[in-house]
Amino acid sequence: MSEENISRLEINGKEIILIGTAHVSKTSAEQVKQVIELEQPDSVCVELDQGRYKSITEGNKWKETDIFQIIKDRKATLLLMNLAISSFQKRMASQFGINPGEEMIQGIKSAKEIDANLVLADRNIQTTFSRIWRNIGLKGKLMLLAQVIASIFTKESISEEELEKMKSQDMIDSMLQEFTESFPKLKKPLIDERDQYLAQKIKEAPGDKIVAVLGAAHVPGIKEQIKTDHDLKTLSQLPPKSKIPKIIGWTIPLIILTLIVLTFMTNHEAGWIQVVSWVLWNGSLSAIGTLIAFGHPLAVLTAFIAAPITSLEPFLAAGWFAGFVQAYFKRPSVKDFENLSDDVHSFKGFWNNRVTRVLLVVIFANIGSSIGTFIGGADVIRLFLEHL
Repeated sequence: MSEENISRLEINGKEIILIGTAHVSKTSAEQVKQVIELEQPDSVCVELDQGRYKSITEGNKWKETDIFQIIKDRKATLLLMNLAISSFQKRMASQFGINPGEEMIQGIKSAKEIDANLVLADRNIQTTFSRIWRNIGLKGKLMLLAQVIASIFTKESISEEELEKMKSQDMIDSMLQEFTESFPKLKKPLIDERDQYLAQKIKEAPGDKIVAVLGAAHVPGIKEQIKTDHDLKTLSQLPPKSKIPKIIGWTIPLIILTLIVLTFMTNHEAGWIQVVSWVLWNGSLSAIGTLIAFGHPLAVLTAFIAAPITSLEPFLAAGWFAGFVQAYFKRPSVKDFENLSDDVHSFKGFWNNRVTRVLLVVIFANIGSSIGTFIGGADVIRLFLEHL
């Protein structure tokens, strides 16, 4: 058996065997099977959390998905990103006739066959996404969202030989370096913190011999972090929300309302012009965003009506209302959820699937409203200064 992509460590009297895999490689799955059968470990650790484990073992229960709850919980953007990432991985996997995460599935299966302890060693994916989302700012969020969505429609394919090269140490270091340069704030929660979490879970796994099935990108970090003890509770906590967005969220409406009231006190006509400008900029741009997402006509109208109001209320968003209306009149069917992973491969499918259509309506209506807030707000200030 080849020792390529396998790292052997001795930590606290335990023998730990790390298998670095490519998540869409048939060779990786075969190697996982061989190593576990040969080594007969006491525990097998897999790079999964409870949610992804259930998804793999029970299938995605799309029938139970509540699109209204997704909007209400403000998870539309995170779900869209998750779909995009899963879609890219699935497309790569389909080139080689293997299911995404097959090496993890094999790790679970082999652990059961030898009656080893199965350890779900990764951090909750929602915690990771939340820690990423709260630390990259508005510009970073827009850049990340654009890059992730763009990856869906790329026609680029790679050979299995190139895929296997991705598991080598030099290639991984090169990839991480490029990744850090593009999104330096993402590397910490997405790679570094998870290296620490995975390392601690592996180290705490029961038994004297542990096999860990990991994405190759994590192996170098885990080999380093496993030498140190890490607090899993701290790594699982959500960072406190910044007060700056809340302050800005209240300051802008207060300024806008104050300027309009002051203008009305000196010039009623100018005050009404301010109100019309605010409504038109907010409503029109939010409605245009909904149109870009091919929203239902009533969702477009809802975005137009809601945006000027929600822009003055930090706890509301035009996209939520437009999304609710879209979901009500074009409610996603079970088939839409079942076809998600295939539909998001193409631009047409992405916009035609009723699930992604709702998510796009929420996101684009909100983006339009945000742009309208700044342009409309600037016009309100301009009119106020002109009529001082």
